[in-house]
Amino acid sequence: MTIAAIDFARLYRDHMAATARGPKAAGDWNARAGSVGKRLAHGGYAEAFIARMDLSGCESLLDVGCGNGALSLPLAARLRHIVALDYSPAMLEALREGARAQGAGNIDARLCAWEDDWNDVPECDIAIASRSTQVEDMAAALAKLHAKARRRVYLTHRVGGHFVDPQILPVLGRRQLPLPDYIYILNILHGMGIHARVDYIDGGEPAAITGFDELLRRVAWSLGALDADEIARLHRWHDERIGRGPILMPARRWAFIGWEKP
Repeated sequence: MTIAAIDFARLYRDHMAATARGPKAAGDWNARAGSVGKRLAHGGYAEAFIARMDLSGCESLLDVGCGNGALSLPLAARLRHIVALDYSPAMLEALREGARAQGAGNIDARLCAWEDDWNDVPECDIAIASRSTQVEDMAAALAKLHAKARRRVYLTHRVGGHFVDPQILPVLGRRQLPLPDYIYILNILHGMGIHARVDYIDGGEPAAITGFDELLRRVAWSLGALDADEIARLHRWHDERIGRGPILMPARRWAFIGWEKP
């Protein structure tokens, strides 16, 4: 058997289904609309993403999974037109507020998900998807992104499939398959005849947990709702662990993947 015989698109779908952890609902992101962009900006992620982009010869950009504008807002001053898509109404409203505050009248914010019909989404010189590619069908998402870009595509995806410190899982008594990481994307793109470039964006310093409530929120966001027994297990671990110093959540690392259109 050779690598050419492996259907990475199907392998990704099977892996994603086996995790039983599909994309977050719009309501989940609505509740975080006021905080995500600030955290990304303070961590230097947005600057690192933009620094890796080639904007030469480009006037328009499609930002898929734009959130509250961590990338669309700083790029608005450098491009003529931006189309920003997200499936969270609250995120889009936060983006619009940010655009009004900085006088950016060139951002077209639209309620649209990966799975929606993109017939009305215009082609742009550049298409990006920043930390927004936790989808059920990666091959379909990549094909949409590629089709809407005239010149270049850039995206980031998690390195490693865990969104919480793996040492937490045995504390909860869980055995959970990690999410598919960026290596699937490279192989799916290869099957599409696309030879992408890869770089990495480090998440900065580990985050210190300030108390049990914060720990519980972080774990529940990553793993889903915890039952009473799991909460009690986590609380005991927190109380024992905090006595040995601050609890640090490892920083995430992102693969920055880009390619040119022929």
